[in-house]
Amino acid sequence: MRALLTKIEQASGLDRVGNRLQRVVLATLRPQRVKDLLHGVPLGHPLHPAMVQVPVGAWISAAILDFMPGQRRAATTLTAVGTASAVPAAVAGLNDWAALAPDQRRVGLAHAAANSVGLAFYASSLAARVSGRHGLGRALAMAGLGAVSMGAYIGGHLAYKQGAQVNQSISELHLMSAGWHELGDMAGLPQRQLITREIDDVSVILYRHGEDVTVMLERCPHQSGPLGQGQVQEINGHDCVVCPWHGSTFRLNGGEVVHGPSGNDQQILPTRVRNGVLEARLP
Repeated sequence: MRALLTKIEQASGLDRVGNRLQRVVLATLRPQRVKDLLHGVPLGHPLHPAMVQVPVGAWISAAILDFMPGQRRAATTLTAVGTASAVPAAVAGLNDWAALAPDQRRVGLAHAAANSVGLAFYASSLAARVSGRHGLGRALAMAGLGAVSMGAYIGGHLAYKQGAQVNQSISELHLMSAGWHELGDMAGLPQRQLITREIDDVSVILYRHGEDVTVMLERCPHQSGPLGQGQVQEINGHDCVVCPWHGSTFRLNGGEVVHGPSGNDQQILPTRVRNGVLEARLP
C-alpha cells in the first residue's frame, strides 16, 4: 500500500482529472463565507475531520447491529443517517482538497474515489433494506464499510504523511529554545509594518500597532507560505496579514484565522519589553 500510494503521489496523469474537478469545486463554492465555513475557520481547525465522525460512527454502529437479532429497524435507521451525513462531509472535504498541492490532490482523488464507492454501496444497502431485502442490505453494507475503511487509510496517508490541512508551522516551535529572546529595540520598530526576524533560525514576523507588538510565526500554517511577504488589511476593525500564496488571512492581534484555505489559527508568541528591548518566548 505504501508503494501504491507513492505511485499515486507521483502520477501526474491524474492532474488532468484533478484540475478539472478543482475548477468545478472552486466555481461552485464561490462565496468566501461558504468556503471559510467549510474550511472550519469559525472553529480554528479543519471541519472535515469532525464531520466524518457522523457517517463513520453511524455505519460502524449499523454493522454491529446487523449481527444482533431484532435490530433491523435500528440498523436501517443508522444506515440512513450515515448515508445522508456523508454528503456534507464530502463537500467539506472537496473544499479542502481544492486548495491542496498537486501531489496531495492526486492522493485526495483516490481518497474521494474509495469513499464514493463506499457511499454508493451504502445507498444501495439502504434501498435494499427499505424494500425488505435485509440480507442483501447487510452484504452491501459490509462492502461499503470495506470501501470507506480503505478511504480512511488513504485519508490518513494524506493527512499524516503528506500533511494536508495540518498546521505546517507549529512544528517550528520545537526548534526554539526556552527563555526570552531579544528581537530588537522597541523604538526602532516602525508602526503598522511587517518586519521579519529570527529566533533560533525560526522566522517570525513583528507587527507594531501603537505600543502593542505582535510576534507571530512567519510560515503560513496552510502550505508554509511566507507571511512576511504578505499584505496587511483591516478586516472588521482588526489588522490582518494575508498570505501571498493562497490568501489565508490571520488577525495580527491574536493569530485567529479569518479567511481560509487555512483552517488553523497562527501561533502568536508572548512578548515583553525590557530596558527598551522587545523580547519573545515560547508559549
